[in-house]
Amino acid sequence: MSRVSSMAILALLATLGIGLTWLVQHSSAPRIAAEQRLIDSRNLLDLLPPDSYDNQPLEQPLTLESTALANSTLLAGYRATKSGQAYAVLLRSQTLGYASTIDLLIAIDLNGRLIGVKTLKQAETPGLGARIADWPNDWLRMFAGKSRTDPLDQGWALKKDQGQFDQIAGATITSRAVINATHDALRYFDEHRQPLLGNPSHE
Repeated sequence: MSRVSSMAILALLATLGIGLTWLVQHSSAPRIAAEQRLIDSRNLLDLLPPDSYDNQPLEQPLTLESTALANSTLLAGYRATKSGQAYAVLLRSQTLGYASTIDLLIAIDLNGRLIGVKTLKQAETPGLGARIADWPNDWLRMFAGKSRTDPLDQGWALKKDQGQFDQIAGATITSRAVINATHDALRYFDEHRQPLLGNPSHE
């Protein structure tokens, strides 16, 4: 077999290999994307009781206005509904912790009370502030049932700052950042309640 023939066969095999690789990747892309959406959905929606909503909140993100808040920034918002009636609003918030930014998911019911808070992303000190990422998280659970007025504004602080909340041991800055961001989200909800909850007749 001549050198030219060998080169031609190698080129053909390489082309076939590239083509097959592309075909496999292209055909599996929708399945991979669907699996990623399912993972994202579980990660973002596990703050809500499974039977509390029947829509797909992540597929209909809310339009948020004035998202730069006092101590945090809102990155996204979603509405969970059941039979066309709003059940909860999920606000994705970012705040500055001790080592880096912290991304939180804050779920608020239609009465303005916290359903729960979850850490989505953080780079805090391992063994200290990084415990904010544990799930389930006993420290974050203390926010459940709280609202903008329960406690009042001055109560939304660490006990060492004359507020009502304990801190994560050894993580004062992280704890303070999460409390402030959660309070921000509750204020935002209260001030933008109507557009966040929507008009049931248009659900």
